[in-house]
Amino acid sequence: MSGAIRVLVVDDHTLFRRGLVALLATESDLDVVGEAADAGEATRRAAELQPDVILLDNHLPGVTGIAALAGLKEAAPGARVLMLTVSEDETDLSAALRAGAQGYVLKTIDGDVLAQAIRRTARGESVVSPEMTGKLVQALRSITGSAAPAGAAAPADQLATLSPREREILEHIARGASNKAIARSLDIAETTVKIHVQHILRKLGLSSRVQAAVYLTGRGSA
Repeated sequence: MSGAIRVLVVDDHTLFRRGLVALLATESDLDVVGEAADAGEATRRAAELQPDVILLDNHLPGVTGIAALAGLKEAAPGARVLMLTVSEDETDLSAALRAGAQGYVLKTIDGDVLAQAIRRTARGESVVSPEMTGKLVQALRSITGSAAPAGAAAPADQLATLSPREREILEHIARGASNKAIARSLDIAETTVKIHVQHILRKLGLSSRVQAAVYLTGRGSA
């Protein structure tokens, strides 16, 4: 991506929101272009600003962040949404992923880790707080029951269809590594990693890196 990542911060707690804006302002490649305190204001600001990433709290007055996701994505089709919430409820996680959130992180996250999560979200990677990894299994079961393509709950023997390199990359994905980190670790080109990831998803009948991570983690293989 060229230029700074344009971020819209949505949170109804003024003190927390202002602190978050100040924190992100210390990152030279992140540009907070707007703030909003509720879903209606967030949708209007998203349409006006067309941010790269919308940092979205779920517990908003009136309409929740999850319920607002469809409207936000319609208002700013190019924006990716990263949920930033206190909820560790697997149903909230599942609902957010089904509604199109790119990632889901908890408000206990460190500032530098949040900044990196925003960067990864902007690159199109799926980001989930490590504390929620165990709950992703239940979330995936919910997703595969409604929003994931047929075959998303891939049987274990489908792992055998992966090449040794694809299996290696899948294990890195399950540990939350980005394509860039995987490329560096395996000493291969990032574009090569992207191609392998596409092949992995197709072979396993999955539709996202989050589902791939859960697929392997749920089998105790990561």
